[in-house]
Amino acid sequence: MPEQPTDRAALRRANLAWVMRVLREQGGLSRAQLAVLSGLSKATVSTLVAELTSRRLVRPGGVAAGGQGRPGQIVELDPEGARGIGLEINLDHLAATTVDTAGHVVSDRQIPFDVLSAGVERTIDKLAEVAGDELAAVVTTFPAGITMSVPGLVDTGRGVVRLAPRLRWREVPLADGLAGRLGFPLDRISVDNDANLAATAEYETGGVRGTADLVYVTGDFGIGAGVIAGSRLIRGSIGYAGEVGHMSMDPMGPQCSCGRRGCWETQVGLAALFHALSAPGDPVSDPNRAIEERMAIIRARAEHGDQRTLGALHQIGAALGVGVSIVVNVLSPAVVVLGGYFAALPDWLVEPARIEVAARAVVAEAATVRVVGSELGFTAARTGGALAALSRIFEDPTQVPERMHTAELTKTEAPA
Repeated sequence: MPEQPTDRAALRRANLAWVMRVLREQGGLSRAQLAVLSGLSKATVSTLVAELTSRRLVRPGGVAAGGQGRPGQIVELDPEGARGIGLEINLDHLAATTVDTAGHVVSDRQIPFDVLSAGVERTIDKLAEVAGDELAAVVTTFPAGITMSVPGLVDTGRGVVRLAPRLRWREVPLADGLAGRLGFPLDRISVDNDANLAATAEYETGGVRGTADLVYVTGDFGIGAGVIAGSRLIRGSIGYAGEVGHMSMDPMGPQCSCGRRGCWETQVGLAALFHALSAPGDPVSDPNRAIEERMAIIRARAEHGDQRTLGALHQIGAALGVGVSIVVNVLSPAVVVLGGYFAALPDWLVEPARIEVAARAVVAEAATVRVVGSELGFTAARTGGALAALSRIFEDPTQVPERMHTAELTKTEAPA
């Protein structure tokens, strides 16, 4: 049932939000079904549906089957009502994903871009250009917001990148920078860690959708984790939970981007993979090639039984499992989702990782944790950003302006 605030306007917003959330979780329902689920009267539900229809957030669907009396018309989310935009900043590219009201991806693109060479200001300039193109494409719908994904520590409240070692960014006011360039409302722009957003995407739309306790581990040059516990994203006391890439695995090991030695990232990050399986001049190590193309080369070599490739992948998979086992013993998730490049090579990385997790589990039950490759792959973080941006209208549907008079809609409603 929806919450019951005492303020009349707040109560209406809460009830509208509740209808939106139920339709997102359960799909189309009749007004009568919504009334039963909410405990609200059919008249109240009809008024709520009419208002949401006037904001183009819901629309009439088919006819409800079964039941007694006249069949009721289904109410469903209107895909054309709003859009959420997710932007991604990574070492060698920028990317953008847009989702519709129902959470379906309507556009996704990646633009090669050398962030290190460009520096902060030029990167934000380019990011604003990419975001402007996305906004221009959704001019007929309501832009719910923009959420940016960054591989680093983020002060989400202020939209500031506190530290992104791989990008060489420190204390960057990213939300302010984008808002100023775009002329888009600052309160509809946010910034978050890439692994957190990817974990959210996996929970909401991925292959393990709805799993209440999961850990997402992102595989890139940097390694991070997003933690979902009890169906909620865990941020920790200061907001930086999930920095598993900097667990110290070998104090005498290679130097990490954070300045320390032997971090897990140095064992299983992309740099470690390329170092292990390629010689100088190998196209796999060519930074000018798209990461997807480089993964395709590695897969082809593994499928053809190239011993150097198979040995390197087993080495990475085993090291991956050692770190995952620590995460499993500490957090006890039901599923560990391997994302980024790990998801591009699941046939060779998942099993060695799973074996290590089973061998290192503190209790037998922990050994049963599922270790799976992400179905969202390299798009997970920006998809999570788009969904996070869209979530604003599910929290407060009144942000979307009305486009028809509610009274006119009420007169033409189908029977419940």
